[in-house]
Amino acid sequence: MTTINEMNESPVILTKGMYDLLKDHIRRKKLSKLNEAELEAQLRKATQVVTRDLPPDVVAIGTMVTVQDTTTGEQEVFKFLAPDRARKKNGTVSILSPMGLAMVGYPEGATVQWEFEGRMKTYEIVSVSRI
Repeated sequence: MTTINEMNESPVILTKGMYDLLKDHIRRKKLSKLNEAELEAQLRKATQVVTRDLPPDVVAIGTMVTVQDTTTGEQEVFKFLAPDRARKKNGTVSILSPMGLAMVGYPEGATVQWEFEGRMKTYEIVSVSRI
């Protein structure tokens, strides 16, 4: 069986601000034990960059992301914003939502495994664009 760390093998690329936001989120203990361990592992090997050096195909605040469930083939589109700017009525989602946390820092084409509501799911990041 592939472990979560083996599936999410590419290091994430994060802005310094996003890195700090994720560290704070871990400190607040709002994740399952498995997702907390995965996020901590990703932060340990993360590459930190300034905003202007963040590649355009990396999931971050201010991106529209199409993901595909690798089991069902179903695709979904998410518009990720900062937690204080995301509004369901506007069709935007917090980068600290379960899907945002699973995808943040990964580039287009990456396959990511994450625990959602007690079940492991695997998604491929089909496309990333700035909004």
